[in-house]
Amino acid sequence: MSATLDGRQDRRQSGYDAVLIAGPTASGKSALALALAEALDGVIVNADSMQLYRELSIVTARPPAEDLARAPHRLYGVLPAADAFSTGDWLRLVERELKEIRASGKLPVFVGGTGLYFKALTEGFAELPDIDPQVRTRCRSLADEGGIDAVRQALQEKDPKAAADLKDLQRLTRALEVVLSTGRTLADWQREAHGESLLFPDGCLRLVLAPPRAWLHERIARRAKLMLESGGLDEVRALLQLDLPKSLPAMRAIGVKEIAALLAGEIDGQEAERLLTVATRRYAKRQETWFRNQMADWERLDPSAERAEEMAQRIAERFVR
Repeated sequence: MSATLDGRQDRRQSGYDAVLIAGPTASGKSALALALAEALDGVIVNADSMQLYRELSIVTARPPAEDLARAPHRLYGVLPAADAFSTGDWLRLVERELKEIRASGKLPVFVGGTGLYFKALTEGFAELPDIDPQVRTRCRSLADEGGIDAVRQALQEKDPKAAADLKDLQRLTRALEVVLSTGRTLADWQREAHGESLLFPDGCLRLVLAPPRAWLHERIARRAKLMLESGGLDEVRALLQLDLPKSLPAMRAIGVKEIAALLAGEIDGQEAERLLTVATRRYAKRQETWFRNQMADWERLDPSAERAEEMAQRIAERFVR
C-alpha cells in the first residue's frame, strides 16, 4: 500500500498520534507540513504565535489561499491584532481542535516556529495567576512609553534574574506584571506543577528543520524582498491605522517596525529591505538556539537536501506497516 494512506489503520499502526514540525523562519516548515498532510490525511495546526493574527498575513508569511485549499488548516488568522495572546490561551484553542481532529480520524500536523508552544504542548504548562488590571495597565503603559530599557530597570529591583535573562519586551513586561501583582517571581510560578500535556512526546513524530546557514539566509533575503513587493506595505498601513499599543505582540512582529519607518519616510525601500533581512536573520538565530537547547532529542532534517514533497514521502513511509 502506498504512503498516501488509503485507510486509517495503516497510520495507527505507526504508533504516532501527531506530527510536530518546528524550525526557524523561512526554513520550509509550511511546505513540508502541507505535503505531509496530503500524504497522511492530516490537519495542519498552527504553532506560530504571529500567524494567529488575522491582520498579519503577508508579514508573517501565513499559508496562501491555494495552500489552505489543499489541506485543512487550523488556528491561522483567528485573532484580532488587539489581543495579547498567551501560551495558555493557545493551548486551550489547541485542546478543542485536537478533539475535533481526533473525532474525524485525521492526523494532527503541528507546524511553527514558536518553541514554547511545542514545549507546552508536549510537557504541560503552568497557568500563571490572574493579574490585577491596574498593575497590567501600569506595566504596559511603561512598556509603551519607556520601551524595553524602562521595563528592565523596573524589574531589576523585584526580580533581578528575570531582568538579566529575558530579552523580549513582552516577556519582561509579563514578569513585571506577575511579581508586582502576586509578590512572587515568574520563575517561582513556573516551578509549580506543569499540568497535563495534551500530547505525549513519545507518541509524536518530532521534527526540527535545520538548514545550512547560507541556504536559510538566502531564503530570508528573498522573503524580505517579497514582503515589500507583495502587499506588506498595505498590510502594515492598515495595522497602524488601528492605533494599537506598541507593546502588543502583533505590533512587534518582524516587519511592522521596518515597514512603518518606510511608510513614515524615515528610510527608503532599500534600507527597509536590509533591516527586514537583518531582523529576520537574528530572529532565526534565536529560534535555532532555542531548538538546540530545548529540543535536543528531536530529529533533525535538512530541508536544503531535498524537495518538501520528497521529504514528506520518505517520512510518510514510516506510517505504513
